[in-house]
Amino acid sequence: MESAPEAVAFDLDGTLYPNYRLNIRLIPFALRELPLLLAFGRARNRLRSGKEPGARLLPGEDFYTAQARLVATILKAPDPRSLQDRIERLIYRGWEAHFTRIRLYPYVRETLEHLRRAGLKLALLSDFPPEQKLRNLGLEGIWDLVLCSEVLGALKPDTRPFMELIRGLDLEPGRILYVGNSVSYDIRGAKAAGLRAALVSPFQKSQNRTAGADFCFHDYRKLAQYVLR
Repeated sequence: MESAPEAVAFDLDGTLYPNYRLNIRLIPFALRELPLLLAFGRARNRLRSGKEPGARLLPGEDFYTAQARLVATILKAPDPRSLQDRIERLIYRGWEAHFTRIRLYPYVRETLEHLRRAGLKLALLSDFPPEQKLRNLGLEGIWDLVLCSEVLGALKPDTRPFMELIRGLDLEPGRILYVGNSVSYDIRGAKAAGLRAALVSPFQKSQNRTAGADFCFHDYRKLAQYVLR
């Protein structure tokens, strides 16, 4: 039997709460700022793939500057710095306030407390900055490690954020279970870095192999049972 993990790390958006609960609240923003939102998504997709011209960080460039540069290219805007400030104000800071009213998946809090009482390390690795979101969700102060892939310079499924997760937890990759909701970003990225991976999905999957995950679940109580078996 495979040994139990010593740490469980989580994605945040769509993993600890259903994405639709945020998306509903963002409808007015999307209608008002649709060109910016579409360009923002396209820029992030380019940064994830790294295959298109200009889709890699330039020497001395941080992630946020590169992202604004790509958004400016897509929108044909002359001032990337102004766009960077706008993205920070409207998207990064603007969306965080919604999290005071977003409900977690059932049994998330109980599962985290159960795992912590059992002696496991808890970590969080999110593509978006997580600290304020965690405060608004009432989930601060329970983590051994909190990381943001943007700060680390690469979005999932790039293995660099996962390697930093491994270093921060100071464990062998196979002793860490990463929990996420995206096969393309979370599961593939975690597995490529040597981690075990669990997929949370509102739809029960009959075959874990379909997602490439070690475990698939839709009820957080099942996750606790799997980890502590």
